[in-house]
Amino acid sequence: MGTLFTVVDRKRIEEGIRDKYRRVAEAPEGQFRYSTGRAGLEGLGYDAVLVARLPEEAVASYCGVGNPFSLGPIREGDAVLDVGCGGGVDTMVAAMKAGTHGKAVGIDLIPEMLERAERNLARSGLTNVTFQQASGESLPFPDASFDVVISNGAFNLIPDKQKALLEAHRVLRPGGRLMIADQVLTTEIPADTKSMVETWAG
Repeated sequence: MGTLFTVVDRKRIEEGIRDKYRRVAEAPEGQFRYSTGRAGLEGLGYDAVLVARLPEEAVASYCGVGNPFSLGPIREGDAVLDVGCGGGVDTMVAAMKAGTHGKAVGIDLIPEMLERAERNLARSGLTNVTFQQASGESLPFPDASFDVVISNGAFNLIPDKQKALLEAHRVLRPGGRLMIADQVLTTEIPADTKSMVETWAG
């Protein structure tokens, strides 16, 4: 899909996403049509024991669309990558599941979201989590670096999904697992790129 968009289109998409998620980083409540925060975590069936270990500020920053952990296990010692980590809730849950011999890395494009993730992490006491700014279309990691790649509501925002999926496959170890929770389009893709760009950037 990335080939459909011009440089100008991609810039407009990126600016729209940045603007929205800067606002989300400050106050996620009311930004979405679905439950966020504690209500979202409970409604999506997150492990209540792990949620109880999260700082309240982190719980309040949750705005995922699904529960990637319902798709498969995170095992003790796993290395987990969270693409589009937002406020870092899924990254921290993954780190708790992976244990002290595992690790979780969260990436996001939006500096303000990463700042919120770092604040959440500082309150958590977890030592096996890191965050960095990066795009799902160009992951800054060597081949076969992770046992699991998770993502929650981020792939729908990536213009070149094929490239992002190839990157996820590249950084997974043999037998690794890709666990994505996301929104999907159930109708035909619009014929004109202008309406697609406006949907992303609106």
